[in-house]
Amino acid sequence: MEYKIIDNFLPKENFLKIKELLLGSAFPWFYFPNISDVEKFSKGNLFYMSHLFYELEPNSNFYNIIKNNLLNFMDIKSIIRVKANLYPNQSIKKINEMHVDYDFKHNGAIFSINTNNGGTILKDGIKIDSIENRMLFFDPSLEHDSENCTDEKTRINININYF
Repeated sequence: MEYKIIDNFLPKENFLKIKELLLGSAFPWFYFPNISDVEKFSKGNLFYMSHLFYELEPNSNFYNIIKNNLLNFMDIKSIIRVKANLYPNQSIKKINEMHVDYDFKHNGAIFSINTNNGGTILKDGIKIDSIENRMLFFDPSLEHDSENCTDEKTRINININYF
């Protein structure tokens, strides 16, 4: 699977604006009982929190902060979806079910907010570690997976689907 990693993707000032937003006590996270649609039918009990910034249109009062400090640093013609994910440390290391974000060809990126022992697993088994201010570019119409962390309180990233 073809992919590209850029460490220190954002200038420090822009990165810190996003990190402080997502780690702030006033930021609204929303509970999801399954990490992927595939897991709805399994007996797993891991959950995650998410915040949808954009899906076909802005969906959050915080969208402009993400647009100005992250999306404007990317080569995006059209956005499909932008969401933040927070995977809490649930004391169990688990690679979740393989999934695709959408079943049509498009571009994807995962931007890591904090460093931890979780990551993204690509279809060919390559693990991309979660490292603060790291951007992973890949094809999210191909199967991939998320892995939670056990060494920090949370694994936080921003998932971007676009053309």
